Amino acid sequence: MKLRYPNIFSHQQTWSHCLPFAVAAFLMMFPTWASAVPGSVSRAIEASCNHSTASMVDVSPAPLETRAYWLNRQLAKWPGIDAAGTFRLHYSATAQIQAAIGSQVVGSDGSLALEVFTGTVPPEIASRFKYVNAGVVLAIKEADLARLPGLLKKQLVLVQQTDIGEVRNAATLQIAGALDDIYAAAQKVENLGVSIGRAKNSDTTFKLWAPTAQQVSLCIYPSANSKATSVDAMRFAAFSGVWSLAKPRDLSGQYYLYVVDVMRQDGGVVRNRVTDPYSISLSADSQRSYIADLNAARLKPNGWDQSRAPSKVAAQTDMTIYELHVRDFSINDSTVSALNRGKYLAFTEPQSNGMKHLAALGLAGMTDVHLLPVFDIASIPETGCVTPMISGKADSDVQQEIVTKNAANDCFNWGYDPYHFNAPEGSYASDAANGAKRILEFRKMVMALHRAGLRVGMDVVYNHTAASGQAAKSVLDRIVPGYYQRLNSVGKVEQSTCCDNTATENMMMGKLMIDSAVLWATAYKIDSFRFDLMGHQPRAAMEALQTQVNNATGRHINLIGEGWNFGEVENGARFVQASQLSLNGGGIGTFSDRARDAVRGGGAGDSGETLIKSQGYINGLVYDPNALADKARPVTDLMRAADLVRVGLAGSIRDYALTTYQGIKKSLHEIDYAGQPAGYASAPGEVVNYVDNHDNQTLFDINVYKLPLNTSRQDRARVQMLGAAITAFSQGVAYFHAGIDTLRSKSMDGNSYDSGDWFNRLDWSYRDNYFATGAPPKRDNEKQYALIKPLLANPDIKPTQKEIEWARDMFRDLLKIRASSSLFRLRTADEINSRLDFYNIGVTQTPVVIVGHLNGRGYPAAGFKEVLYFINVDKTAQDVVLPSEKGKAYTLHPVHISADAADKRPVTDARYDNTVGRFTLPARTALVYVVN
Repeated sequence: MKLRYPNIFSHQQTWSHCLPFAVAAFLMMFPTWASAVPGSVSRAIEASCNHSTASMVDVSPAPLETRAYWLNRQLAKWPGIDAAGTFRLHYSATAQIQAAIGSQVVGSDGSLALEVFTGTVPPEIASRFKYVNAGVVLAIKEADLARLPGLLKKQLVLVQQTDIGEVRNAATLQIAGALDDIYAAAQKVENLGVSIGRAKNSDTTFKLWAPTAQQVSLCIYPSANSKATSVDAMRFAAFSGVWSLAKPRDLSGQYYLYVVDVMRQDGGVVRNRVTDPYSISLSADSQRSYIADLNAARLKPNGWDQSRAPSKVAAQTDMTIYELHVRDFSINDSTVSALNRGKYLAFTEPQSNGMKHLAALGLAGMTDVHLLPVFDIASIPETGCVTPMISGKADSDVQQEIVTKNAANDCFNWGYDPYHFNAPEGSYASDAANGAKRILEFRKMVMALHRAGLRVGMDVVYNHTAASGQAAKSVLDRIVPGYYQRLNSVGKVEQSTCCDNTATENMMMGKLMIDSAVLWATAYKIDSFRFDLMGHQPRAAMEALQTQVNNATGRHINLIGEGWNFGEVENGARFVQASQLSLNGGGIGTFSDRARDAVRGGGAGDSGETLIKSQGYINGLVYDPNALADKARPVTDLMRAADLVRVGLAGSIRDYALTTYQGIKKSLHEIDYAGQPAGYASAPGEVVNYVDNHDNQTLFDINVYKLPLNTSRQDRARVQMLGAAITAFSQGVAYFHAGIDTLRSKSMDGNSYDSGDWFNRLDWSYRDNYFATGAPPKRDNEKQYALIKPLLANPDIKPTQKEIEWARDMFRDLLKIRASSSLFRLRTADEINSRLDFYNIGVTQTPVVIVGHLNGRGYPAAGFKEVLYFINVDKTAQDVVLPSEKGKAYTLHPVHISADAADKRPVTDARYDNTVGRFTLPARTALVYVVN
């Protein structure tokens, strides 16, 4: 995932540089600051419900760095600090503490003496905070422990003092360890957010976890735009940190906000008017949270309760996935009703070109559509977004200039900038201002896809939020400052994921993630999840999520994700990650870059001439060098790439034995991939095989860089289908980017996250793949312009409708082949070890040909006694002699000999001489022989 996002709206206002007397005036407004009971609110709070902004008094001195850590309710650790002198924890209800080095502390309301802790930190706490550098560990005295929950609502400054009280060091503290200990009961609290009883005239109950808030009030609005009709103080539960309020009737269809008085992490009292992090729907542009019972009949399409997903996936390896963006799917489809284009409801039109395309994929063997983010997105305007008129020459800058000019206000973004995790995105609804519409229409979309024979998966992004702190679109950090986001050693939010990282290792952020997944799986019948940057989540949290979604739904929910290992959590720095190597044996699937890079050539971060020079297995490495390729590259480079492709075909199983190009038999985990083991999984369901997805260039575009310029249009289509065939024949989950079957191009855009409809279009009429529709946005592509523009201007590269339709049909044939036999979808490592063999391997191999043999004897649903597949990537025909296969009754797979087979060459040009075991393979062809 890649993204950026604008900050447009603000729900808070800073009264900075106020005179000291303003502080007293401000505090006089809150006589029941921390002890409010339901029904008791100040006029200032009531006013906060209706003002366009909330307010803050910021009169604290320059903030101290947050270098110390609460380990639990009693212990704190201060890295880099020795045990000399005395330690005190100062507090202030008005954030007035000043602790200058060499001076006395001023502005403190009082302090607690802390003792140097000489005991042993409990192992589970030491493990959680293992990333914290060495330093003094301090303890609150037993007699003072009961005071800490109240003190955490105030400004706290930890001070190391000399014997005469002068400050040696001062810091604030990161609070997660204390909150998770004190409020452990919160993990079991059900129905956070809004809930409505089932009986007639039942209460509407609101619950918000805000343990450091001094006061929380609830504003109720009859409609999305009306003024508040009530404002009530909520009641605080000291054991859980949850503020709650029950209103004595069903408020369905109305809206609400919270007013939260809280101390910012960096000091300063703030009053935030904020939406509910557990919002199930919202008004337009996420301004107000929506009140509803998701079980209400009015929010269910006809037949919703009886609707079921197709029974296509008995094991994770049965999954064959089509990754699709809601807006891309229909915005360009003239056969969809104009009002439904780009919306959830486009999927409810079965006679549209797009739905006919998806239904055909389902019939061919596709099991799942995975939707790019469909939760509430921060960067897409839900009202008033624009769709600019665009035109220009094949290599012109004009198109990208228009797209870039309108990027902040257009209707497109990938959506990897979550605003509210539990609410459907409003821009895809027919009326974003109506909180019910997005719920109902999302469900209609799910039902329509299920009717088309496809399960529905969601791309979820729990690893970061669009904003944090007091930023305009921050939610979590404006309710419990300093808790939900992952912090660095000085208390700043980590941003290794490109945005403000969340800390799912913290109890309530982990709970939010799990509760959210359970909601989508139960309330919207989501069948599977793809986790963005899943390696930033703890393995334990992901395993807990798996258990809870399964229990809540009574079925197995398939989990896959990006298991990349980087950032502040890299190599288990903070916890055991849900990453490729660390998930081994966990049953959750991770995307494999091993075969992907070998197939495509180079890596995801390539730029400049490297994009052309680094050819891959399907696009010419050694055997068909392009103009910039090193003509002296040894054939062993090609052989090594072939071995990595075989790794993917074998499901990246750790202990699968392969005779490598060096003639040495190795387990896959002994084969090197960029300093990592090539084989890393314990079971094939733990691996997701793919050759392109929304990130980086499409497969067609990367092949434009790498294939020689004189490659014909037909051969470009054949190369594309070689990449699809490798994924289809691989053990594990098969994952395809929407449009791989129609030669989809983004006009060479390497990062189309905010490139508008223009560079992300799909054409279900099959007339255009949108190559050569202008130079891609300069933002991420300008440094490649010298390479890109001549390619866009070359009229011989762009495919015609003939090549697009051939690729479409060839892809469906590959799906049919995968679906025809369970041998392509083996369930265990033992089955792969015993039933999959590779021929044409070792030092004497013909490196442009991969041969895999699958033994189906005695295997359920194998369909065939034996399966023998070939992938010939060369531009010329190849003969391969397999003495072990001579005398066998091989015939072409039934899909190849079907009258409507897309590729006729297996019938006309392929040969099998059973007297010697010789197979003649047409150029650039993937084909399958079987023994019935």
